[in-house]
Amino acid sequence: MKEIVPRLSRVAVLGTSTNPGNTQSLRETELAASAFGVKLQFLDILGPKDIQTAFQDGRKGRADAVLVLAGSILNSHRTQVVELVVKSRLPAIYPYPEYLEDGGLMTYSVSFTDLFRRAATYVDKILKGSKPADLPVEQPTKFELIINLNVAKQICLTIPPNVLARADKVIR
Repeated sequence: MKEIVPRLSRVAVLGTSTNPGNTQSLRETELAASAFGVKLQFLDILGPKDIQTAFQDGRKGRADAVLVLAGSILNSHRTQVVELVVKSRLPAIYPYPEYLEDGGLMTYSVSFTDLFRRAATYVDKILKGSKPADLPVEQPTKFELIINLNVAKQICLTIPPNVLARADKVIR
């Protein structure tokens, strides 16, 4: 995000405080943000009614960009989230590629295709007699950056060529 918005100083982070994964994601994001001199504004989405209010709070906090964390509430209302982000004319990064299908700008996430392929090897080992408890837990190894240039144009944002070159997929 810092490469796309060089003057980035404030990021509105949409997440749910009751989601344990969001707590860890926020902690790690805070570490990265502080290294770049970026301040985060966590906007807690505990229910669908909080989405609109969160965007108003983000505007008051003068956010330069939006980071959407993974979670069932935001994912099930992703069309509304994407519409509000685009209406705000802010660049945003989302947790899943499906957000781009709804008009989101970009996503950086684990490759689900790779995860499914790797899961098949676990199934194969179990079917051949391995005990599931004996199999190691693995972390994702492949991540994908996907950028929607149509949305970038819509919000008057130029994506630098070096960022586009690193993208796994560019939607034109």
